[in-house]
Amino acid sequence: MDKQVTSLADAMAGITDGSVVLVGGFGQVGHPMALIDALIEQGAKDLTIVCNNAGVGRSGLPRLMKLGRVRKIVCSYPRTAAVFSELYAAGQLELEITPQGTLAERIRAGGAGIGGFYTRTGAGTLLAQGKETRSIDGKDYVFETPLRGDVALIEAWEADRFGNLTYRGSGRNFNPVMVTAAALSIVQVQRVVEAGTIVPEAVVTPGLFVNRVVEVPYAPPFAAIEY
Repeated sequence: MDKQVTSLADAMAGITDGSVVLVGGFGQVGHPMALIDALIEQGAKDLTIVCNNAGVGRSGLPRLMKLGRVRKIVCSYPRTAAVFSELYAAGQLELEITPQGTLAERIRAGGAGIGGFYTRTGAGTLLAQGKETRSIDGKDYVFETPLRGDVALIEAWEADRFGNLTYRGSGRNFNPVMVTAAALSIVQVQRVVEAGTIVPEAVVTPGLFVNRVVEVPYAPPFAAIEY
């Protein structure tokens, strides 16, 4: 029942080569920088990263890519990091572009056990190539499959020892859906509070979906960006 681990190294235990890793955040907001740095130290490689964007600057996800540890990235907007452009142009990184709303819904479907859904987004474009399409009420829709991960790396505002999570402001973004869609969910939080402290109605992610929680002191979100 106690989901809290004492170190970032313990939080990364068991992540294997070839894993699909869901990474929360929108730019640097709600982005689990400490967990990404810990994953770099842990050493897993040949990873598929699912994230809204490919990171910012050269720390975090860009550094993981630069080290050659990422085989593929699934995201809606990859060119926020020069490292991505360099590796992709050199043929060293695979890319699956997914529109932002579709990405969120594919992850939500993965967490909810839904077999897929139809959306008008991407219909009639290159993004629909190779996918099932059908006409509904005279309009074309594209069938999108769910996304699940072996691991989810998440940032939340606070947790109790049972893993119940709250988020703060726009830091919520992709994190709540990602934490439901992975076999192993690892969460960095700015503070861990006593069990029973969080008002039940304030819980966004129940501890049922959380495997490990590690407390990481607050750091300014853009302090580590290097362009």
